[in-house]
Amino acid sequence: MLMLFEMEQNFSVTTMEIAKEELREDEATRKNALNQMRLWLKKNNKIIHSRSDDSFLLRFLRAKKFSLPLAQEALERYLLLRQTFGRKLFYDIDIMCPRLEKLLTLGYIFVVPKRDKNGRRIIITRPGVFNPSKWTNADMCRMHGVTYETLMEDQENQIRGFVHYTDAAGMCLQQLTLFTPREAVRIVKNGERTLPMRHKEIYGINVPSSLKFALDFGLSLISEKIRSRVKVTNQLI
Repeated sequence: MLMLFEMEQNFSVTTMEIAKEELREDEATRKNALNQMRLWLKKNNKIIHSRSDDSFLLRFLRAKKFSLPLAQEALERYLLLRQTFGRKLFYDIDIMCPRLEKLLTLGYIFVVPKRDKNGRRIIITRPGVFNPSKWTNADMCRMHGVTYETLMEDQENQIRGFVHYTDAAGMCLQQLTLFTPREAVRIVKNGERTLPMRHKEIYGINVPSSLKFALDFGLSLISEKIRSRVKVTNQLI
């Protein structure tokens, strides 16, 4: 049985129940929050232009469990990120771009076709295949950008969230030189605070012991809530 939100996408009863139980979302809450977000956008002098369609605004509302102040702060952070790094990281994030298409074929990052048992999308990243002498840090960020932006358009993903697997087989210290320590800090923090994604589980597999220092550094930058969802092993799960 399918039921319809007052939007373009159909949702199962189970998905709607998850939205209610985990996000405090129902029709009245959703309508009111969308109206408040649009009114805030019109009055916000810091924002010159932004998408205001349901799907886009709901990314932030759902990620922040319909807390208007937190959703508004997240949207401002997201737009600032796009403005600050737009030319380098968000320009031409089209999978048909030759460089991105080659990275896709290489299998650097991809999404499992089927959802997991909880209906969540699984994202797999293989940094070991990323050759720093051939690809740039901008290529890496753009590849993640096109993947995440595509996934966030699906409202069921917004509700159910994501599971991440990073297969570090073949990864070495050379890949860590793609970013300066300052850039690495900003990327990790933006991944949690700026991208409106519900990170439900995060797995690191085949992680070399030589990279433990980098892993510990990255974990120190994220919140306890996200850190508690991370599981790391130097073997296949």
